[in-house]
Amino acid sequence: MYKRILVPVDGSDTSNRALVAALQMARDSGGRMRLLHVIDELAYVTGFEYSDQVLEAARLGGAKVLEDALAIADASGVPADTRLLSVAQRLGDTVADEARKWEADLVVVGTHGRRGFSRAFLGSGAEQVLRLTPVPVPVLALRSPEPEAAS
Repeated sequence: MYKRILVPVDGSDTSNRALVAALQMARDSGGRMRLLHVIDELAYVTGFEYSDQVLEAARLGGAKVLEDALAIADASGVPADTRLLSVAQRLGDTVADEARKWEADLVVVGTHGRRGFSRAFLGSGAEQVLRLTPVPVPVLALRSPEPEAAS
């Protein structure tokens, strides 16, 4: 069914949950995956001379996230490749562009399921991906489990 699955990863538990679900779908359908990590360069522009060093640290961290995700994919037996993109545009635009260029059949993304003020303040990368991914490409957004109530 899905032969080309794009999964944006950031190393979080929510992202890893989406990765595992995507791996299961790829394994069941004989598909392959592209693991994507996006660095928003504008988030690291400070005007100070050390901003290049901070951006380079972000790139190294992104490479590690992709290396770890690829190891999980390799262990599951699903063929996968990686892309590390350092761009000056929104996450949703970057994922949508990559889905189009790679001709993805499905995008799987993790979401924290934030609501209210925290969503407005922190934004929602998953919502951007849902809105901006090309129409023929379905997007599966997996929410993180609700936190357990304190006893």
